[in-house]
Amino acid sequence: MTTSLFEPVTLGPLELANRIAMAPMTRARSTQPGNVPNEMMATYYAQRAAAGLIVSEATQISPQGQGYSYTPGLHSDEQVAGWRKTTAAVHAAGGRIFAQLWHVGRMSHPVFHGGDLPVAPSAISPQAQVWVADPETGTGGMVDSPVPRALETGEIPGIVADYARAAENAIAAGFDGVEIHGANGYLIDQFLRSSSNTRDDGYGGSQENRLRFLQEVVEAVAGAVGAERTGLRLSPVITQRGMHDPQILDTVVKAGRRIDALGLAYLHLAEADWDDAPETPEDFRKALRAAYSGRIIVAGRYDLSRAEAILAAGYADIVAFGRPFIANPDLPRRLRENLPLADLDPATLFGGDETGYSTYPAFETAA
Repeated sequence: MTTSLFEPVTLGPLELANRIAMAPMTRARSTQPGNVPNEMMATYYAQRAAAGLIVSEATQISPQGQGYSYTPGLHSDEQVAGWRKTTAAVHAAGGRIFAQLWHVGRMSHPVFHGGDLPVAPSAISPQAQVWVADPETGTGGMVDSPVPRALETGEIPGIVADYARAAENAIAAGFDGVEIHGANGYLIDQFLRSSSNTRDDGYGGSQENRLRFLQEVVEAVAGAVGAERTGLRLSPVITQRGMHDPQILDTVVKAGRRIDALGLAYLHLAEADWDDAPETPEDFRKALRAAYSGRIIVAGRYDLSRAEAILAAGYADIVAFGRPFIANPDLPRRLRENLPLADLDPATLFGGDETGYSTYPAFETAA
């Protein structure tokens, strides 16, 4: 039987209305000071509650985990209270929402750390930029990330504990579960890859050692909130930010085998989403399916036809859409009824007010 994007699906203890997920997208709208989620964010997410699952924007697990201005956190009482506005609004609209737990590692800047360097597995520059805003005006721009400081071995358990604590805070804030951000060149991904991890202790060197930090984080989070409420995001074909590693596909398959043993709710693949990007190899998809028996979510410039095709092939159970959800809060309906999609305004992606955030109308109003 052919599986449709619009059919319900179970995810751990949850019944999702459809197989459409809203992918995590940084929008930088939190209230300052304190990186506190606000009413504007609650409105934005509730507008998009027709998705079977919403994965929140990346949310830092600690002050050390921040790398971009105005991104929300999950480590203070004020942030937990702020997120309750969003989860209550999404649930009132019939939606489900997971919090994405984030530590950026070397993708940061000293401005966020009292002048101290960002931390990473190794002191290797990401050769990338992060968005930094003026706290007085709210306007910002991209600035270079410096060479980070390599973490001492003894510091790592504290970061693992930060993930678990943030997961507990997410559940206290009303989220249905959490997604561990292990993709896109951030801290967990930096540990996984030989290009960013040249450590000579138990967290570096061999592929097994480079998987250790991920394993410890997943076990800690699953232990804190339940494996059935824990997902993991990885990026198997992404190479930007100095993340090229010829072993990464095999590493992701091994990670899939490890989390399968733990019974995680899902594995979320952030696939390449830029022009002329490499295709995710089919033999990798087959190997991952053999290694991991749980739900698989895929994201990466999918449209309706590509989404239906990957579901039919059995390589995914849920398809996540990112940018189309920005300008189309009613995206599931537009896909189902083949309605035209509105275009987003790139100038309003990061920072600012409601304009270009919660001001995009549903199709009925647009018509």
